[in-house]
Amino acid sequence: MRRQLRPTDVKRLNRTWRRNTANRLGLIIESVTGPFNIGSIFRSAAAFGVDEIWLAGNATPPTNPKAGKTALGTERLVTWHEAVPAVEAVKAAREAGYAVLAIELTAEARPLHRADLARDVCLVVGSEDHGCSPALLDAVDGACYIPQVGRVGSFNVAVAAAIALAEARRQEWQNLPDS
Repeated sequence: MRRQLRPTDVKRLNRTWRRNTANRLGLIIESVTGPFNIGSIFRSAAAFGVDEIWLAGNATPPTNPKAGKTALGTERLVTWHEAVPAVEAVKAAREAGYAVLAIELTAEARPLHRADLARDVCLVVGSEDHGCSPALLDAVDGACYIPQVGRVGSFNVAVAAAIALAEARRQEWQNLPDS
């Protein structure tokens, strides 16, 4: 009979995955203003082991009380930087050793599963309404998109960030032996 893991078992399982994770993940959040989106993105970032988050444009900080309702304290588990202009955030991520890829529908964007994410990579998500700014798109190393087959044209920004972070880790872990 299947049973849920107890907290000690979950900690042991997560520790095993951490030991098999070497790539660094970064995230730039440009002009995402919805506090619940910010909280959700921070929670996903903490779950996937994001090392650094750069806020850009007019992004809401995770210290916003409404963001805390979805972040549930996870903003303490990720190093994050106050908002700066988007191009400065890209420059900082590059100087920290990351390849910077926007999650955005552009003419030259690659499908997410075909992008090279199994390395030190900083993913970029843009505002709820307009996505990444033109200046940011000019500054990044490339763009990728999440293929969709339904009749909806886009994901919520927090969902898109979680999908992209999960794919980056999946690519890193895909050749690990089954445990």
